[in-house]
Amino acid sequence: MRRAAALALLGLAVSCRGGSTQAPRFDGAQALRWVEYQVAAGPRIPNTAPHRAIGSWLEAELRRRADSVDVQTFTHVTASGDTLRLRNLIARFRPADPNRVLFLAHWDSKPQAPRDPDPAQRSQPVPGANDGASGVAVLLGVADELKRTPPTVGVDLLFVDGEDYGGFEGDAPDNLLGSRYFATHLPVGYRPLYAVLLDMVGDKDQQFPQEGYSLERAPEIVDRVWTAAEELGLGRVFRPVRGIALSDDHIPLLDAGIHAIDVIDFEYPYWHTTADTPDKVAAISLANVGRVVLYLVR
Repeated sequence: MRRAAALALLGLAVSCRGGSTQAPRFDGAQALRWVEYQVAAGPRIPNTAPHRAIGSWLEAELRRRADSVDVQTFTHVTASGDTLRLRNLIARFRPADPNRVLFLAHWDSKPQAPRDPDPAQRSQPVPGANDGASGVAVLLGVADELKRTPPTVGVDLLFVDGEDYGGFEGDAPDNLLGSRYFATHLPVGYRPLYAVLLDMVGDKDQQFPQEGYSLERAPEIVDRVWTAAEELGLGRVFRPVRGIALSDDHIPLLDAGIHAIDVIDFEYPYWHTTADTPDKVAAISLANVGRVVLYLVR
């Protein structure tokens, strides 16, 4: 009952804003520079130097912005017997507030490019500009704004590792590693009101249909997010049409009882190819998503 009442109060806060369509401030150009920085460091593949460097950089950036930062370090033994050293990062704002919302993205990139049109390139790593770096950049921009203007509810920004290590299918045993670990090692008593996953959110040709599992298992959160986007004049981007169902980082959270949805632009022709580079990402696309997130928590 408490959870339902808290969600109702958050809904009332949105409705009291009424027709206010002024978008929160969000620096899309800076977010694009963060995409470029991540890709320039090299593929963010677990157990590599670029992966360690970006993880440490991200942790330091979050500590400069958030009220507190938690780090979950863990290992995973792959199907081929390799031991991956991984870490999730959780930036918290208003950590004492029992009413919390969660936003997440994965910060690793894929070791191979199985969808590359050139078979000779399929053993090469994916740069991961949109698939990984875009969601990270949006959440960093959100952290910037939450430091300047604190939210009206507790906010957690979760950066999960090892989402894209394994095979082609999202639910392969070596994928979704960070979200699976987080879902089975939740902080004591942790039950966010809802969670929103940001995945592949920076495409220049940006379109977000409503992901299938999100509609089936957390339709009220889909409605909340798409309504916020509509109030911001982004109905042409957040389209109220049913999309395909995808195995992604929201699934372990849903299985743990968290009302989680996936904001994903899956119609991205460079997905899992060596052409997933920063020139395919737009500052305005990153800003669109960042403003929706900030609108939700204010």
